[in-house]
Amino acid sequence: MARPPQNHLFTPEPTGPAEIPGSAARLAALRMIDAVLRRGDPLDQAAPPLLRPVPRADDRALAMAIAQEALRWLTDLDALIDSATRQILPEDAKARSVLRLMLVQVLRLGLPPHAVIATGLPLLMGGPRRLAHGVFSAILARGDAAALPAAPSLPVPVAERWGAAWPDRLGAIAAGLTVPPPLDLTLADPAQTAQWAERLGGISLMPGSVRLARGQAVETLAGFGEGAWWVQDLAAAIPARLLGRAPHEGARALDLCAAPGGKTMQLAAAGWDVTALDKSARRLERLSDNLARTGLAAHVVAADALEWQPEGGYDAILVDAPCSATGTCRRHPDVLHRRAAIDELTALQATLLARAAGWLNPGGTLVYAVCSLEPDEGEAQARTVTGLAPHPITAPELPEGIAPTAEGWLRSDPGMLAGAGGVDGFFAARWRA
Repeated sequence: MARPPQNHLFTPEPTGPAEIPGSAARLAALRMIDAVLRRGDPLDQAAPPLLRPVPRADDRALAMAIAQEALRWLTDLDALIDSATRQILPEDAKARSVLRLMLVQVLRLGLPPHAVIATGLPLLMGGPRRLAHGVFSAILARGDAAALPAAPSLPVPVAERWGAAWPDRLGAIAAGLTVPPPLDLTLADPAQTAQWAERLGGISLMPGSVRLARGQAVETLAGFGEGAWWVQDLAAAIPARLLGRAPHEGARALDLCAAPGGKTMQLAAAGWDVTALDKSARRLERLSDNLARTGLAAHVVAADALEWQPEGGYDAILVDAPCSATGTCRRHPDVLHRRAAIDELTALQATLLARAAGWLNPGGTLVYAVCSLEPDEGEAQARTVTGLAPHPITAPELPEGIAPTAEGWLRSDPGMLAGAGGVDGFFAARWRA
């Protein structure tokens, strides 16, 4: 894993790279990678302000694609760069970062080298442009020898951690990161799965979910305006399904850490009287917008789950806990390079689980879930639960190709369902009061 840069600020020259056609997108990509590697910012949070100066929508999409692919293949790009220099460039060198962007555009995005040179080297105005040009040209002159491996190499700390946890799955997980994922939709009415799959030209891997090819503009798809579906990864849709349909009118469900609302909408569509709680009022605005678009209802509460107290108990509780999000690495490769405070997260998860268990009505069901590949956030947490009876997950509740663990838990990873486009890494467990 590249060490976070310490001294470089990727700022444009007064007259230079931003004025060359196409260079604004490359400058934005450079700054986004800097934000991830140097500051540890999530790419989704860093991107909006950095993309704002890029005027064209297609250039903004290109900038994001360059940044994502550079982060996805960072370890292998660095190996290529190091193989072509007599003296290893510092990991925080601007020339290394520019070379990463230039190489990934040719080797992964298929852009012509002359265009990459024209838009990349100006980013080094006042710097070692001749060195970067020489290294770039030397690597490409190798032909097939310059190709990236079939699957991205995981950063060393990640490979060591996951290799210890999942020794038989590490290769498959890495292979699952090779390409960005397809687009998964969750349907408000699972009974309409076949009809929507045919209408949208997709496939279904389980009732209530339709998978489409990536790259489509969501707002233009049939069913968006009438709220027939919402975007949600297949694995992310499983935890709410584990609570089933509401057993009777007025049955109460609590969705902790609910924003942006996919699981809340699933529960509402299944007939539950849902309370959607989240600490972020801003993110709850998006949840409310999604509810309005789909015509579904929930009680939206902006509060800290560590301080909030409900009025009365719940028949179903979903604890979709804050986590490292390492399971989303195929769509968010930046998580591979950000240092999550796992100890702090596991302490928070344990507290949320304990509080939620106390709010469950007799006979009620609790599901704990994290989009993480870290056992400390998943399996280890489930083993600490006391006072509730395990309610094992069964094979018919999961997509074909994903089986429950021996303990009756869900454990998915990006190497599963590889022939159908893969799936995010998730853990889920279920109990009854």
